[in-house]
Amino acid sequence: MLEDGRRANGTLHTISITGGLLRLNKPLGQGDFVEVAFKTQSGPVHGMAEMLVPSRPAGGGVLQPFRFIALDDDDHRKLRSVVDHAADRSFLDFSSSH
Repeated sequence: MLEDGRRANGTLHTISITGGLLRLNKPLGQGDFVEVAFKTQSGPVHGMAEMLVPSRPAGGGVLQPFRFIALDDDDHRKLRSVVDHAADRSFLDFSSSH
């Protein structure tokens, strides 16, 4: 959700504890403050974020990074759980292939 109340839909491409990357049809303004919300296996995460400089990948749309500027403790816990689980799984996949 944008500052003016409009909604923009996108796909979460990458996530970390500090921010992430969204795939959007149209870029949002650099510096815009938005509310981001997405579902995880630990539950929904809601937070405030600042949009960063978008880029145009091949295949249409835009990839636009964001950084979290506010997360409550419960949302931060859920986000940390998801990121830690993904990192553990990635490490196990790497270890088993070498």
